[in-house]
Parts: sequence; structure tokens; C-alpha cells
Amino acid sequence: MATTKVEFHTRAADRLLYACRLLRKAAASGARVLVTAEEETLLQLDQLLWTFSGTDFVPHCLSEAPTQVLENIPIVLTPNPQAHATQTILLNLGADLPTGFTQFGRIIEIVSEEMNDKQQARSRWKRYASAGCALSSHDLQATAQR
Repeated sequence: MATTKVEFHTRAADRLLYACRLLRKAAASGARVLVTAEEETLLQLDQLLWTFSGTDFVPHCLSEAPTQVLENIPIVLTPNPQAHATQTILLNLGADLPTGFTQFGRIIEIVSEEMNDKQQARSRWKRYASAGCALSSHDLQATAQR
């Protein structure tokens, strides 16, 4: 089995807004992304995906959508990633390691500058490393300054 690649996008000013921009780009490229987090976060993201841009539509649905919708939509929001592993990329916005994460070839983690978020991300990094994942980090603040 191929090694799971995990990318940490660090120092995000607004995690959910950054997630919206990332998902817009992924959908435009034809990628299939599963977003996992706690239910409250997923509902906030769902609302933000409808409103963050006045000109762009990001096709997405919650995991309770009918099967036909789930099969044809590029972005699915779910608290249970194991049940929807047909997507190729997993975006984890949750505090813990997502269940069944080894089923995915690529995982993206978005980390804000909040201390609690950073500490949780460090813990996830260590656990991914222990599982043999290939880890990389992208500093969003450094990228923005270029």
C-alpha cells in the first residue's frame, strides 16, 4: 500500500475561509475531497461555502445527501470519513486524527495561529509520523509574503 501523504498548512488566519478557498481550487481542478470535522464545524463550513464568494459556486454536500448526489459531487462534508472513502483527498478540520485516515492517499490539515489549535496539530503530526505517513508543512504566512 502507498504511503499516506499528509500536508500541514500552518498559520492560517481563518481556517474555514482558507478551507473554502482550498476547496474552490480543488473542485475547479476536478479533485474529489472529503472534509471531516465535528458536526458544528461542518455546518459552519457548509454555510460559508455558500457565502464566501459572490461569484463562485463550490459544489458540495453534507454526507446525509442521497447516494446519487454523493457519487457526483466533488466535495462531501462528513463527521465520519471512513464511511465515504471514495473521495481521493481528505481535509481534516477536526481536533483529532480522522478515523480510517490510512484509506486516503493525501490528507490536508489546516492549522491556525491559535495556541490550542497548534498543540492539537503537533499531536496529530506525531501520530501521523508514528503511523509512517509522509509529512510536509506549508507556512501560509511565508507564502503570502512572497
